[in-house]
Amino acid sequence: METDLIKNIPNENKAGLAKLEYKGMLFDFYGELLTQHQRKVYEDAVLNDLSLSEIADEQGISRQGVHDLVKRCDKILDSYEQKLHLVTRFAHIKDKIQRINMLTDNEEIRQLSNEIIKEL
Repeated sequence: METDLIKNIPNENKAGLAKLEYKGMLFDFYGELLTQHQRKVYEDAVLNDLSLSEIADEQGISRQGVHDLVKRCDKILDSYEQKLHLVTRFAHIKDKIQRINMLTDNEEIRQLSNEIIKEL
């Protein structure tokens, strides 16, 4: 399932961007379930694109420690998604609403579907 953001990217770059977008969605849905320390390091590494060295210096831990923590957070967030499926459900609902929007000529329905997508 490709989002509008990813559809216009060359194929060789899609996998990395899709993975980053997926990690961002996992963090949006489940990030609050991480500890404050995990959340800060993961956010800096994945969302803010800081280097392991930058995060290690800021947090007072080793680069390896940052790497291990990010990998552990990936597993934790994936585990939440495997159990709860919130990201998958969200993506399916969003896709269906976008499809309704594309199939209708009724401007009121389009406006409502766009509002629903924004609220998601």
